[in-house]
Amino acid sequence: MKVKRREFIVGVSALAGLSAFPVAPVRAAAAKHTRYNVTSEQGKAMLKSYAVAIEKMVNLPPTHPHNWFRNAFVHFMDCPHGNWWFYVWHRGYVGFFEQTVRSLSGNPNFAFPYWDWTQTPEIPEGMFDGVLTPVDKAFQPYTKDLDTFTAYIKPTMQAYWNGLSKAQRQQLDARGYTDFNLLWNDVTGYDPSTGKIVPGNQGFAATERARYLSRDNPKLDDKTAHACSPDVIRAGLAPTLFHSPDVAGSFTSSKTPSHNTMPGKGTSFSVLEGQPHNLVHNGIGGVGPWNPGPYGNMTNFLSPVDPVFFLHHANMDRLWSVWEGKQRKQGLPVLPTDKTELDQLVRERFLFFVRADGTFVTDGKAGDYLSTDRFEYDYAPGFGDGEGMQVAAATARKPGRPVKGTVKAGVGSVTLAGAPTGPVVAAVTVPRSADPTAAREYDVLVNAPAGVTEAGADSPYYAGTVGFFGPAMPGMAHDATFAVPLPQRLQAMTTLNQTNKQASATLEFRLVPAYDKSAAAPAVKAVSVHTL
Repeated sequence: MKVKRREFIVGVSALAGLSAFPVAPVRAAAAKHTRYNVTSEQGKAMLKSYAVAIEKMVNLPPTHPHNWFRNAFVHFMDCPHGNWWFYVWHRGYVGFFEQTVRSLSGNPNFAFPYWDWTQTPEIPEGMFDGVLTPVDKAFQPYTKDLDTFTAYIKPTMQAYWNGLSKAQRQQLDARGYTDFNLLWNDVTGYDPSTGKIVPGNQGFAATERARYLSRDNPKLDDKTAHACSPDVIRAGLAPTLFHSPDVAGSFTSSKTPSHNTMPGKGTSFSVLEGQPHNLVHNGIGGVGPWNPGPYGNMTNFLSPVDPVFFLHHANMDRLWSVWEGKQRKQGLPVLPTDKTELDQLVRERFLFFVRADGTFVTDGKAGDYLSTDRFEYDYAPGFGDGEGMQVAAATARKPGRPVKGTVKAGVGSVTLAGAPTGPVVAAVTVPRSADPTAAREYDVLVNAPAGVTEAGADSPYYAGTVGFFGPAMPGMAHDATFAVPLPQRLQAMTTLNQTNKQASATLEFRLVPAYDKSAAAPAVKAVSVHTL
């Protein structure tokens, strides 16, 4: 396939420039398009164009690359989570799809509005109108039930699979999809080890159950709202390194051999991916209230079937842009400074995107999408922009050395020599069971009495919730480490700050199921505390 001239120029420029100067990429020119807050008048106007395009895509035949559900399968087959390609892959995915919406809507100025869940912790009102919600009647002919969806889309996906290149198949092998049936099992929730359907692991969601939150119940639950709160977002913007093995001091999640590498022992989630990203997905899809499933679209890897997906990821992308701006104010790098690491990052191949003209991007690399210039957009201000100098000032301090804890009987303990001098983030390692029906979310409690087995978001013992996005791979058990900012209102932190600031204090960490109180509490596998 020919490489389009603009893509060639952008890709080569990125690779050449990044290798020489890792503080890059810097904006080359004024953006042609602006992504506005969805609550603004401009953002609301963009929703109207978005709806026009969705209606056309829903009605395209499944053989068309721009069919609404076909687009969701790009994410289903190729999305990275829990690794350092999370941001750049989603920038490419959303960027190409934005160009498609621009074309099909007839609005040459279209750009995705972003949903700033820090300022607005509820689904925007307009996202319940018509085809902007996946429970709309327009989806019914295709997603009424699993049999209907299977008859509609499976033959086309099988044919698409049969035509994949060797390189694409190798990437899918790394993801665990060594044949088409294994891929389709994640659509249906079928577990071949038991011969049973696991409802919570279905990528498919029936129309009537496609989104948990509704016009009558639009608000994020208290724990998800906490994950989107100002202090958590500031902590997520505070790291000074694009990637660090110390996840509390890393802007991105795990460094893995490939963006398709399946989760394993070294999986770690940075603050912004592990907190607002994962919990917003789960909350919209009904994790908790709808346990044990089936859930709405946003909970599993066919999440782009819900149109709110793109507003959610526009905000994640915006926060990446805010972080880069903060770094530049301090003269700090926005990419790895080690050449070997940088080469690994930028040369990773992304082989499944679709252009606005319907052709496939089978030669893309991560380096093509490291700058918003590739898609000619920027952002109207939102939360974090006004915090830039505050965050920059905070990160000008030298971070404290991580304090490693010990674990005994499933409880993690960390002894601090004195009161922290800045924001505190705990790195908590959590086991993920091989049982596909195991809980997806756990609350982290600090210094809670032994009899406390649950806590609300306003509890003096509640540090936050850690949550896995997407189903567990069949038969795969692994540990994952989450970066969890510790709220100043924690009783343990309040006591520490009010007493002798040089006195030592011990923080004890426990995990409890966030929703299923009958489930066993998992053991903390490791814990450390970091002062940013």
